[in-house]
Amino acid sequence: MRWLVGWSSVAASFRAGSHGPGGYGTAGAVGEPDEGRTVHPVGAQLLWGDPDPLWAVGDWRPDEIRIVSVGADTRLAVLGCCAATDEELRVGLFAARGGALRHLSAWPGSYTAVAQVARRVTVVGDLAGARPVFYTPWAGGTAYGTAALPLADLIEAQLDIGHLAALLACPDVPEALGDSTPYAGVRRIPPGHALVLREGSREITGYEPVASLAVAAPQLAPAAAVEGVRDALVSAVRARLTAPRHAPETLPPDPGPVPGMGPAERRAARGGPAPGIGADLSGGPASATLALLAAGLPGVPGTVLGHGTGAGERLLAVTFNDLTVPGVGRQAELERAGAMAANPRLHHVVVTGGEECLPYADLEGPLTDEPGPSLIAAPRHRRRLLSGSADHFTGGGARQVLDAHPARLADLLMDRQRRHLLRPATALAKAGGPSANSLFVPLTVYRAARRLARTPYRTGIESAADALRASAADGQGAPRSDDAASPLSISLAALSWTRPGPAARWLTGEALAEVSVRLMASATRPAPSQRPGEARASAALARYAADHRILEQAAEVRSQRLHAPFLDNQVVRACRALPESLRVQPGARATILRTVLSASGVRDLPPGWGTPSHAPSTAAARAGLRQSADPLITLFEAPLLADAGLVEARTVRKALRAAAAGEPLPLDGLADLISTELWLRRLLSRRGTCWTGTAAPRQRAVAGGVVPPRRPTLRS
Repeated sequence: MRWLVGWSSVAASFRAGSHGPGGYGTAGAVGEPDEGRTVHPVGAQLLWGDPDPLWAVGDWRPDEIRIVSVGADTRLAVLGCCAATDEELRVGLFAARGGALRHLSAWPGSYTAVAQVARRVTVVGDLAGARPVFYTPWAGGTAYGTAALPLADLIEAQLDIGHLAALLACPDVPEALGDSTPYAGVRRIPPGHALVLREGSREITGYEPVASLAVAAPQLAPAAAVEGVRDALVSAVRARLTAPRHAPETLPPDPGPVPGMGPAERRAARGGPAPGIGADLSGGPASATLALLAAGLPGVPGTVLGHGTGAGERLLAVTFNDLTVPGVGRQAELERAGAMAANPRLHHVVVTGGEECLPYADLEGPLTDEPGPSLIAAPRHRRRLLSGSADHFTGGGARQVLDAHPARLADLLMDRQRRHLLRPATALAKAGGPSANSLFVPLTVYRAARRLARTPYRTGIESAADALRASAADGQGAPRSDDAASPLSISLAALSWTRPGPAARWLTGEALAEVSVRLMASATRPAPSQRPGEARASAALARYAADHRILEQAAEVRSQRLHAPFLDNQVVRACRALPESLRVQPGARATILRTVLSASGVRDLPPGWGTPSHAPSTAAARAGLRQSADPLITLFEAPLLADAGLVEARTVRKALRAAAAGEPLPLDGLADLISTELWLRRLLSRRGTCWTGTAAPRQRAVAGGVVPPRRPTLRS
């Protein structure tokens, strides 16, 4: 786990050796026991010191930390993968000094930028939310970081049970979550915003241009928009290829030939990735696009330690074959991956997984910064990543940035583009199969989209809050469609400003009432400038990016970096420029990526390329739940979520038995409950703190190590 942390404080309060809570002097070096700082993170690397210090913590590579200065008190730190030159960084620093913060987010790659101009410190978050920024009031100033847990340790925070309730009830609704985190007192800045600190005072400002709701923003022509996506993707991939290559740190020696095991299998058994560049090759369009682009673009040969094969180096493509999920769809994906792996620039490795790799099979794992549904499948992903490379591409986020959220149909109506609703509505009718009501599907979709287009933001939020309050008063969980729901019903449910998450049906009435209060409070704030479809799509992207970040921490392989170019700033911007009329068409994602590859010289794609398939993941989740039903029921004999008043243990155990028996319950909702319970147990069994020094916090986050009992009352 890698993170950065720093703080900004009132100058007069922390000069001349003040040693209050977090006090520090300016005479000595940071970390010295005499007149130096008395609080600093464990195992940190100081980037710059007093009066507003900044540290990098964790196993950062040397090329991942870049600092440029144009004066004694004007400097910029960029942490992560950034393709900008030093001169471009200086130009960005000059622009940020004048207030143009968007320049700090425009370079290819994925990174966090921190600019210091005199006593003004600016921390820029990304557009997707994969690199979030957190802050908390501390010692008369403000501490900030890219991880919430260290800040919670710093202030000895308790759990924010209201945030956990909102995370379970409405995980993709920013109005319910707000700027809170699982730790009371630690806040998060929204994606697309920057945190500006001036001598302890703080301001959160957006750096993206805001479009008017009254007049539609000018749209690019489809060809020009797709060309922009191609340029952004190529730049994102090239940013990783031109960075210094790395090899894993010292690993046990290769034992030599082993019957039935190749070099990749032996290396994975030893616990380390291969040197150089690799990529997922699942057979889907997103991972295939990145793998083929990376294989065809020139890069820096070899590694900093001399590994690699120079100009003839091949990209390592990894395909995961789940032996527990048979089916024609999965077999077709494997065949497409094998056909693409025939490229001479690719070295194909197939990783097989049996019952030991099913979701829920391994409930042990590291503590992550926040809870996330990826915790239940982290060992499954780690098995695949162990056979990957030191720098490994993944296609995560392509669906969220390229596909159209159903609520975007309302945006088309607001722009008076009704004719573009016909093809997606017809596709929904075909997906539902032949029936007597198929002819009425387009009309049903049109009415739902028109209703959303005519529903004001405040009315939509208040209606959702009223529905949660009514469910709480009735003693029933919030309604939610099951796994057997048709694509039409799912799309119709998504045509709203907000809706309950899949786990809401199992929450207590008190928890639902608390979430409804949060929604009602958010309805009184100024309405966002985004349209319904844009707002819902941005929320879905932020939700996925947050879970991807948790997956990186939970499935982390030492010396390996996961790269998700679709979550990069410039790729997100290019995808947002795609016209709505192009985005909502069936198969738009595969068509766009096919055009990207064709323009890059890759035209020979296997038949069926781009065919969507969700059945394997759903089947694997159900098989894992069925296999691990007994340990999961034991987990909820005395759950911490019940101690916090969020669920009733008996209700969850009943749902687990029903799902294991094959009843069509929302498996993603059960995954949210189980992952949150696992995260709470790992957090409360944790020892130690992220800070050291004579004035360091004496307790870790969640002081006292227990979940406080909480029985909120129903409020109107």
